Formats: sequence, structure tokens, C-alpha cells
Amino acid sequence: MSERGRRAFGYVRVSTREQHVDRQLTPLRMLGIPPKHIFIDKVSGKDFVRPRYQALLRRLCKNDIVYIKSIDRLGRNYKEIMEEWRCITKNKQADIVVLDMPLLDTRRGKDLLGTFLSDIVLQVLSFVAENERRAIRVRQAEGIREAKKRGVKFGRPKKPLTENVIKACKQYHAGGSTLQACAKACNLPLSSFYMKLKEWEQEKGWFRGRG
Repeated sequence: MSERGRRAFGYVRVSTREQHVDRQLTPLRMLGIPPKHIFIDKVSGKDFVRPRYQALLRRLCKNDIVYIKSIDRLGRNYKEIMEEWRCITKNKQADIVVLDMPLLDTRRGKDLLGTFLSDIVLQVLSFVAENERRAIRVRQAEGIREAKKRGVKFGRPKKPLTENVIKACKQYHAGGSTLQACAKACNLPLSSFYMKLKEWEQEKGWFRGRG
């Protein structure tokens, strides 16, 4: 749980809710870090709002230790990684241990040379991590373009229109009902019914003739 009375914490981050945390969580448990000291975020790269990470920072005190599986758990790019590293080590005066890279362990080499070497390793690895993510995004984009050329469809398949929606669309198209009445009959917001109507018209090859 602790190293000579020092509190130990763990931080885990995955990019989506579907990703498993076990790969990061298992080594933290093996270190004996209690569950209440392990903070887990499941966040997208787009928003990157990390409430559990912020909660961890609020808990940190001088001489605490933060364990992470890999350096890129701290941020999405070089700038973010460096900022969070300095926040923990300088502002909070806590230590960081990167399990995938033993050289990144601020408990060691507290002298000037040790700090200098650790900073160099941190900057190099952060730079490599950012470039690797960029390369992955490029490969993903290229793969998607090639797949689209082959006719591969992306995204969720459209749900078939229900019978009551089809009936309401026919009534509206025949002039027997208003958009508002049709939406209410289908128990849908007006904007949702309008989208369903457009979908139905496209399937029929028709164009709207009414407003």
C-alpha cells in the first residue's frame, strides 16, 4: 500500500468505454495499491475531460507516488504530457513511476545528473508517443478511404422505418395531416419525425412538395 509510509496511487486511462482497463489495472493491483487509490478515466480523445484524473490531483500531497502503465496515459500529446508531469512533480511535489519505462521513476536520481537524464528520457518518449498517435491516425484515415472505395459502409446501420411512421408519412404526403400531428402520433420530436419523413421520401424516390 505504501513505500515507507508514502501513499501510493494509480491512474488508468482508456480512450473509449468499450476498451478494457485490465492491462493497466493488473500491475497496479500487483503493487498492492488499494482500489480506493486507483483512479480510472474512460474518455474520448476528442473531449478529453478527465474527472477522475482531476480527483487524483486533488488528493495528491507531497511525497505521494503516482503509478501509471505508460507515459501516454498522462496526455494526448507532447505538450499535455509535459504539463501534467511538471504539475505532479513540481507543483504537487509527488513522484511518478512509469511501469513500462523504469528510467522514468522520479524516486531515483534526485541529484542534478539524475534529474537531467530523467528529463531527457521523458521528452524523447513524449515526442515518440505523440508521433506514434499521429501515425496511427494517418493509417486509420488511409484505411477508411480504401475501405470506402471497396464499398464498405461505416457507422450504425439504419433502422427500418416502423409501421406507424410509414403510415404517418403517407398521411402527411397525401395532405391528410400536418407535420406536428404526425410527429405526435408517432411519439417523436418534430425534428426526428422530419428526418424519418425525408428518409421515407428518399426510399420512394419522391421529393417534398409540401412545407
